[in-house]
Amino acid sequence: MFNKNIKLILAVALFAFAIYEFTEGEIGNGIFLLLLTILPIVLYFKNEFILLAFLRLRKQDFPGAQKWLAKISNPETALIKKQQGYFYYLHGMMTMQSNLFDAEKHFKKAVALGLNMDMDMAVAKLGLAQAAMARRRKLEATNLINEASKLDKHNMIKDQIKMLKDQLKKM
Repeated sequence: MFNKNIKLILAVALFAFAIYEFTEGEIGNGIFLLLLTILPIVLYFKNEFILLAFLRLRKQDFPGAQKWLAKISNPETALIKKQQGYFYYLHGMMTMQSNLFDAEKHFKKAVALGLNMDMDMAVAKLGLAQAAMARRRKLEATNLINEASKLDKHNMIKDQIKMLKDQLKKM
């Protein structure tokens, strides 16, 4: 995995070499290099290991997703801010089953860094609400559940929200 700045430097170098190829009359090479320049730019905004971890999660392969995320050793230097949010979001999703309080730490970082999709933010807030309920913080859990229900515009996690509200009434 490359540092995010190395990806940009590689893109600039490829673009410069493509321009050089155009000036030398090698139009085919220049076009190929221009198309190749797109790859590091896309990987700057969408980290390859996070994409592979999402693919593993889609197949319910948590150990495989954990393996891909473990390849990101220093997320602060390797990822942009939104990618860092998704890095911690994925860690929270995977640790949610085993260690709720560790997942809470990851979800808090993810919410602080920001997530692109409202659905992801709703799931993170729902995870935080579960952790707040486990710590017997009823008011905080209620606020987080309400925020999650506002973010869930397509009612994809409506059942989980209803279940948590029912559990909250029993507290």
